[in-house]
Amino acid sequence: MDDEKIIELFFARSKDALTELDKKYGAVMRRVSKNVLKDEEDVKECLNDAYLGIWRAIPPQKPSPLSAYVCKIIRNISLNRHRKNTAMLRDGRKNVSLEEIADIIPDNDDVFEKVAGNELRDVLNRYLSTLDKTNLYIFMQKYWYFEDVSSIASRLKMTEPAVYQRLERMKKSLYKYLVKQGVMK
Repeated sequence: MDDEKIIELFFARSKDALTELDKKYGAVMRRVSKNVLKDEEDVKECLNDAYLGIWRAIPPQKPSPLSAYVCKIIRNISLNRHRKNTAMLRDGRKNVSLEEIADIIPDNDDVFEKVAGNELRDVLNRYLSTLDKTNLYIFMQKYWYFEDVSSIASRLKMTEPAVYQRLERMKKSLYKYLVKQGVMK
């Protein structure tokens, strides 16, 4: 079923909306959550929370594309669960992916001083649009979906060092791009 029909089901408040959403995007949502959490029970709870959140948000929201919308919701819910689960343990597993580029992207206080509103998002999107298909895939899998390098390399039939090398080059080029755009000094 296409996204428009699924959204129509939500607007009609049909319980089939969640069934169809799960058929189409459930596996992707589970993978995103599992990459963050690893614990199957936490993944199930996050999926339930995501489906409830989506049910409450549509209507009035009419997201396009639906795939990005549901992935963003499950990712945020899973990250919040991860933070809650590891608050006392201070497990840095997920923080590592973000910390790898944290020295490139300025912290929130600096961003709000230098970039108003959604401008940083727009700058990052423009940077991502400069990447070729393979590099964009690697970047998104590593820093959005929290895939480990071995999984990315396996899926792309590349060596792990080759993926690491591409990630390093992208971090350097992102830094240069942010400097050029005036976001960084």
